[in-house]
Parts: sequence; structure tokens; C-alpha cells
Amino acid sequence: MKTTVRDSIQTTQRVKVGLIGLATVVLLIGLAATIFAIVSREKPGTAAGAPKADVAANLTLSNTPVPSDAATSEPLAELGVAPAATPTAAPAHR
Repeated sequence: MKTTVRDSIQTTQRVKVGLIGLATVVLLIGLAATIFAIVSREKPGTAAGAPKADVAANLTLSNTPVPSDAATSEPLAELGVAPAATPTAAPAHR
């Protein structure tokens, strides 16, 4: 009889420990889900110096270059990287 009473008490204790552990895990998962839900609702922060989307969108409209006469034929000469292909008038010698 003693062994069955001990087994019964031991089984009850194991069930209690198991249920407490299960409840703890469920509470931790609920807490983590709540934290992630709160974080995902917040507006994302921008880093210092990061480009702003609305400013970048407005800049793309004004970045169209105005075509000039030589700009379409010699873009490197316009930037000053390469000499112009058309010779310029040389100064007259006296």
C-alpha cells in the first residue's frame, strides 16, 4: 500500500510541474507575440543622414537635364574630362 500512495503523490507532483511548465511556456509565447505586435505598429525610425523618401521622389522630377547644343554629342567634353572634337579657333599670330 505504501508504494501506491507514494506513486500517486509522485504522479500528482509530476503532473503539477508539467502543467506549470506548460503554462509558463504559453505565457512567454503570449508575451513575445504582444511585444512583436507593438513593435511592428510603430513607425520605422530613420537614421541620421538617411535619404527621405518624399524628398527623393521630388528630386527625381527636377533632375532632368536641359539639353544643350553640344551636350548630346559630347558629354565628356561638357564635363571637362575629354577635349572637344571640334577644333576651336586658334588665336591669330601677328
